[in-house]
Amino acid sequence: MTDEELKEQVVLALKAVYDPEIPVDVYELGLIYDIKIFPVNNVYILMTLTSPSCPSAGSIPSEIEEKVRAIEGVNDVSVELTFDPPYSTELMSEVAKLELGFM
Repeated sequence: MTDEELKEQVVLALKAVYDPEIPVDVYELGLIYDIKIFPVNNVYILMTLTSPSCPSAGSIPSEIEEKVRAIEGVNDVSVELTFDPPYSTELMSEVAKLELGFM
């Protein structure tokens, strides 16, 4: 599997993770800032949450790690949580904005 193919699989896995309070997956919600594939299929994900006081702060990153680690061929997964830049609804995809009534 190429790095690009693996990245596509990672995005599909991320689309299976939802914020329990919002009916949109974390990828479309714009919570994923970066996905990097390093040698030997090590995956790095930089993400944020809708707010620093998000009640799902403990569960969402671990669920992301679990789903990505389950992809065949993934060697290791690192999920880093950041609040810089702060989350804004501008980061949402058009799909998310439609789903949540922002459009």
